[in-house]
Amino acid sequence: MTRVFLNRISKQYPGAKPAVSNLTVTIDDGEFFTLLGPSGCGKSTTLRMVAGFIQPSSGSIHFGDKDVTNAAPNKRDTGMVFQNYALFPHMSVRGNVAYGLNARNVPRQDKNRRIDEALAQVGLEEFGDRRIDMLSGGQQQRVALARALVIRPAALLLDEPLSNLDAKLREETRTEIRSTQKAAGTTCLYVTHDQAEAMAMSDRVAVLNAGELHQVGSPREVYNHPATSFVARFIGRSNVVACTVLGVDGAGGGSVSIRLADGTVLKTPRVEGSISARVSAGDQAAVSLRPESIGLSVSPGQETAGQLAGRVLTAEFTGAVNIYEIDWHGERIVVSAPDSVDRAEPGDLVSMGPHQDRVWLVEP
Repeated sequence: MTRVFLNRISKQYPGAKPAVSNLTVTIDDGEFFTLLGPSGCGKSTTLRMVAGFIQPSSGSIHFGDKDVTNAAPNKRDTGMVFQNYALFPHMSVRGNVAYGLNARNVPRQDKNRRIDEALAQVGLEEFGDRRIDMLSGGQQQRVALARALVIRPAALLLDEPLSNLDAKLREETRTEIRSTQKAAGTTCLYVTHDQAEAMAMSDRVAVLNAGELHQVGSPREVYNHPATSFVARFIGRSNVVACTVLGVDGAGGGSVSIRLADGTVLKTPRVEGSISARVSAGDQAAVSLRPESIGLSVSPGQETAGQLAGRVLTAEFTGAVNIYEIDWHGERIVVSAPDSVDRAEPGDLVSMGPHQDRVWLVEP
């Protein structure tokens, strides 16, 4: 296992904006760490810099105590799984898995044992003699994973490895990748634009946009406590509403009072290390309200303290919950509420009550 440290790395191509800007992250030994963001955010560029396929414009990359910034890809001790798997179609499954071992001149007896172990790890013990073109997409993905793991790399790098699979197979395969990685104990850097993948598989997630790092944290942390409005909107669904800070209560662990555009006053927790610990009265900020953290009741139109009044635009039944879009002073607020016999209908006036412990202040 190896700790991977990216120290202020940047990549800028001539005549273009930085693809990655001043990125610093630490990936711990044996951790499943995901770079998450939309297309063009710099996540694949970062992965390729770690692999050695792209040279950083500035900064350094360390595997443990070793600076590998200028090391060739074959000197970095990494295993790579590409988006298109990059398997050799003329070779058998065993031939593909053996490729890295052959390049390292591993003795035949040891090589065969390690191939058997790698195929067992991914559940393909009985497929060793099959050609690649005889396998399904999910099976090919597992061959690519076995080929990367068989060399016992210091770091396992995966670049959108599930993007070519259908939805059901993606869910099955991400579970297999996660369990295989944990069993092997290999440090893993995973790249995806799929939030569900990142949330389900990762120990920690780094959220990037336009080459900038917005937040690093556990899946629960980035979902419940987003650092910026971008993270709040990108991870799941969130209502991000502009607000003005009225005041701060308590030196630490207290709350921040905020006022929304319609005059509604809410309180949000004051947490060290977040924007809530840095604001003062009069500051402009934004608040994240997750759809499931807003209570909903049919209202005759009266407004009460801490309640937002609106009119239902759409009501979508999804089974356990109803998803509502509600017009609140010209903004669309999304609310997820349990299904009931008195469900709201389009045109109804409703009151929305954000749960105070789930109101979260974010960078605008």
